[in-house]
Amino acid sequence: MNAKIVSLVLTTAALFAAAAPAEAVHLTIGGTQVANEGFRSSVAGARTITFNDGTAPTSGPVTYSGITDHIVQGSRASHHASPAGNTSRYLTLSTQTARGVAGNTGSLTINFRNAISYFGLYWGSVDTYNFLDIFSGGKLIRTISGRDVSTTARGSWTGASDNVYVNLFATNGQNFDKIVMRSTGIAFETDNHAYVEAVPEPLTLGGSALALGLVLRLRKQQKAAKQA
Repeated sequence: MNAKIVSLVLTTAALFAAAAPAEAVHLTIGGTQVANEGFRSSVAGARTITFNDGTAPTSGPVTYSGITDHIVQGSRASHHASPAGNTSRYLTLSTQTARGVAGNTGSLTINFRNAISYFGLYWGSVDTYNFLDIFSGGKLIRTISGRDVSTTARGSWTGASDNVYVNLFATNGQNFDKIVMRSTGIAFETDNHAYVEAVPEPLTLGGSALALGLVLRLRKQQKAAKQA
């Protein structure tokens, strides 16, 4: 393959990349209602972490760092509120300065051994000061706040708009491998975390096939020109 062909293929690939959607993570709301647990993911093939045994994974395909007293059950005024319809154990995270409040580390990190294309969670009593930072290869690709997932984000213990199942889908072939949960107030309550490990994107494979087709066509044109 000569230099002109290589240059043209690379230019074409760059144009396709530039035309791709800029958004790296797409957000939707909605899940499957489950008795005593509120909502779970309805995404096919998703693996779910329920926290029902009072623990979070510390080894394997997904690991939670810094978990101490973050897993609770029930509600306690000025401390944490069980997501609507959920009587099981769940994860709570609070501001680091909230002394005596469960999960008062301010943040915690979820690491994935393999890149994932989807992450979901049942987000209870959504507040404006709850955040999810999404990373890919050490790079922050999007931050989701309570304002992004609720039309009210006022921390209602029972309101439908403040207790929602949030789905985060990787787009543009990005994928992600780390999520940092943060809260600058009391509190950030979630349950039924779910994820799907990434597979090769059809869009990427299609782009490769297009580039290969372009190379073959250029070779055919060059051969015809030499024989003329």
